[in-house]
This record gives sequence, C-alpha cells and structure tokens, in this order.
Amino acid sequence: MKNTLLKEKLQNNELTIGSWITIGHPSIPEILSSAGFEWLAVDIEHNSIDNSMIQTLISTIQSKNIAALVRISKNDEVAIKHAMDAGADGIIVPMINTKEDAEKAVEYVKYPPLGRRGVGLSRAQNYGFGFDQYREWLLNSAVIIAQIEHIDAVENIEKIISVEGIDGVLIGPYDLSGSLGKPGDFSEPDYVNAIGRVEKHCKKKNFPLGIHVIEPNEDLLISKINNGFTFIAFSTDFYFMGENAIRLMNLL
Repeated sequence: MKNTLLKEKLQNNELTIGSWITIGHPSIPEILSSAGFEWLAVDIEHNSIDNSMIQTLISTIQSKNIAALVRISKNDEVAIKHAMDAGADGIIVPMINTKEDAEKAVEYVKYPPLGRRGVGLSRAQNYGFGFDQYREWLLNSAVIIAQIEHIDAVENIEKIISVEGIDGVLIGPYDLSGSLGKPGDFSEPDYVNAIGRVEKHCKKKNFPLGIHVIEPNEDLLISKINNGFTFIAFSTDFYFMGENAIRLMNLL
C-alpha cells in the first residue's frame, strides 16, 4: 500500500515536515527516519545521484513508512517519468515560474487522459502485477509540489496555485534571492517582500505554503510554523551532520 497520508495532509493544509537527501547512500534515509520526518526528498538537481540510486533511496524511505519525494533536476517529461516509475510518492519540481510550467508538471506525472506520461511497467506498478492499483493511486494520491524560486514565479503565484493537480508550493530561498541579484541575503527588502507576496496569496486560498529552512535551527523552523507555513523542508543531510560536528567541536 502506497503512502496517502502526505496527500491527505496537503489537502487539509495541515503541517507536515520533511527533510532533504543529497548523499546517495541508503544509510542516510535510514538514519533520518528515526527523527520523525513525515517525508524525505531525494534531491537530484544539485548532486550526482543516478537513477539506480534514486530507486534504492525511494524504497529505503518507504520501508520506514515515510513518503518518498524526488526533487527532480528540471521540469522535464523524462526526468519526472523516471522518478515516478521508480516508485516515488511524488515530486518537487524546480523553477515553476508560470501557470504553463505548473500545467506541464502535472501532465508529466499523470497518465492520459489527464496527462501525457508514458505508460510503462516498473517498480511503481509492481512490475506489472499492480498496474490497476497504481493507476488509481496516481489519480488520487500522487503529490506534486511546485518550487517557487524566482521572482517571475512570485509575480505569477496566483495563477500557479490555481492549477489543478498542484498540491503545494515550496519556496527555495537561495534561488529566489539569487533571482533578485543577492543570493543568500534573506534580509534584503525585495526578498522579504517576495516571500510576503507568496504568503499572502497562499493563505488567501488556504493553499499549502512551503519553504526550505536550510539551517538546522529550531528557532527558524518554529518561526516558519508560527507564520503559517505548512509544508516545510527542514535542512539537509549534510547540514545536519556538519553543523552538529562543528558545534560540538567548538565546545572544546
């Protein structure tokens, strides 16, 4: 039985917290699964995780009763098909800047007549022995998250969140600040205003509002929860490891 809890929480706009996997080894999700995350996202945009390891990581995450998402490399039909056929519970799509971008992402996930994804038999379909069940799950429970990480996306946020099949948005702070010419400057007024605009329109529509809290800092996490963010990616595997190692060594 594939995971449906994440989809239900998104539909109800309830708080759900996950984290980011960038290291291509199954021990990473095994370790992070003990933290209580409800989902883990395998990031294949900014590292060298290959298709074979994607499937291994997905299956490891799901073995811990956690939803497995894949942040794909780009809004591409083949990339999305590979992730979904490997059995992902959903995808996070970078650089969704327009309504048309969002519509394409949905089409690439869904089978005809709702979409145009090629129909094949792989792990997701239990190698052909569970195709009917997968087709039903795909229709009702697959998760599609649009990443908002460019000022163009902010300008088009109302249209993006109106697209049927988009389950939530996830603000990418580094790329969004980079699109404003000041990467990593999260106090810059234009960046703060951009975040505020996304917040305003998502809250108005009671639409799941997400952000990636990069630093493993509980105060930052709590502040986003208090501000009404409900789909939160909390830090990354390497940041959890490095931050704690540095902090503990600095105590000596």
